[in-house]
Parts: sequence; C-alpha cells; structure tokens
Amino acid sequence: MPELAEVEYFRRRWNPGIGRKVAKVSLNPKARVGRGVDEKAMTKALLGAKLIESFAAAKQMAFRFSGNVWIGVHLGMTGRLEAGSDEREPTPYDHFKLTMSGGKELVFVDPRQFGRIQFWQGAGVPPWWEKIPPAILSPEFSVGTVEVFLRRRARTAIKPVLLMQERFPGIGNWMADEVLWRAGFHPQAKAGSFGPKSVRKLHATLREVCAEAMEVIGKDWSDPPDTWLFNHRWKDGGRCPCSKKPLVREDIGGRTTCWSPERQVPGAERR
Repeated sequence: MPELAEVEYFRRRWNPGIGRKVAKVSLNPKARVGRGVDEKAMTKALLGAKLIESFAAAKQMAFRFSGNVWIGVHLGMTGRLEAGSDEREPTPYDHFKLTMSGGKELVFVDPRQFGRIQFWQGAGVPPWWEKIPPAILSPEFSVGTVEVFLRRRARTAIKPVLLMQERFPGIGNWMADEVLWRAGFHPQAKAGSFGPKSVRKLHATLREVCAEAMEVIGKDWSDPPDTWLFNHRWKDGGRCPCSKKPLVREDIGGRTTCWSPERQVPGAERR
C-alpha cells in the first residue's frame, strides 16, 4: 500500500497537466476504481476545465480544476499515476484517463483495482478531503495530540496504533517500522505505557521520518540510504544498520513487522 512519500511522488506525476484544459475523459465502466462515480456528471464537469493545482494528504491525492471541480485519487495497493502523450503505449490497466490540451495524457493505472477515483463539484473542498486529519508535518500535529491518542488506545500495541489513519495520516507499514526502529521502541509496547519523554521522542521521530521520506522518495523516487531500516527490513536474514545484529520479522496487529532486538528493547518506552 503506497504511503505518504509514495503518494507525494505520484501526485507530482500529473503536474505536467497543470494549466492545461481537459479535452477528453475516459473511465473504464467495468473497473471498480470508478465505483460510486456519476460518470456523466463528471465528464460534463471536466470537459473544458483547466487543471489548477494538486494536493497530497495521508494516502490520498486531490486535483482541483476550474469550475469548482475536484478529482480525488486513492492508489489502493497497486495504483499509480502516469503522464505521457498520445504516443504512450496503453496498458490493460488504464482505467481512468484525462486527455489534456496539447495531447498530454494523465492516466490512473491500477492492475488489482483496489484504488479509487472520486469526483466532487461545489464550493469549498470535497467532504472526503476535508475529513483528513492534520498532517504529521503540520503545526496542528502536536505532542499533546499524540499523547491523548496513545492514552485512548492504551492496551493496543504501538505498531498497529501508528497505522491508525485518524491520527497518523499517511503512515503505513514500512514507515511505522522505521519510526519505531529509529526511536528505539519495541513494536509490541502498549500505547498506554509511553512516558512523557518517550511521547516527545515518538512525535519527533514521526516528523523526522515523514520529512526525510518526502525529500528522498516523494521528490523523485530515490532509494533511501542504507542507514535506514527500509533497505534491510525486506530481506530474509537482514541485519540492523546500527547494531549489525539480525532483524526479527513477526506478525503484530495483522501486519508483518520488522524490528531490531538489540536496539528496540521492551520497557524503553516507559521513560
């Protein structure tokens, strides 16, 4: 599932369409990605509309057009955005396409169709965009909000808590593992066991990982350095970049989790 930085990268893929007008709208009627969309209303609203700007938040994207028209994109597990010309070789998975003035094509490709296209026309921002919680890199994401959220889920392991989008928007499996590894917290530590110092450390590390991921992956899909857990967590027999000791992989809260027993010691969160 694409996470915060991957979503930011794909948002940028459609930016070549900014300032261009929509000349044609194509939505595969048999694809699940358009479920719930009024195709006729969307096509009518988009034709002739100019793409003005794009946004990424959590695991979603939004594209604003003239005429108070919005298109939302959720990538799901296998979705991606592409931009090309009419010379681009189409794929069987091109389920949504906007042909822009000048021949530029903006395409949503999704082999497994877990992604989704959304449409909104009206004043203000779409309801589905407005309800996204404050970004981790925003001033509204404070130490206090993290502390209150952990207390409310006191008996739940911290790893699945970090995947709860209502407080940690955009954090997915690899980012949660990266945060806990850098901060030195065991993924099975109970959320309610975090002391004041550890809550501050968790908050700071969340912001650090998000900022670095946006800069490295979100900017141009660069590979993270080997000093990150990211490059080692996928490997059988992977080793901690710091201790050089073997990593452990185990299912926690229904998600495969990777951590370093040498670095992430149970009880460290009680400080």
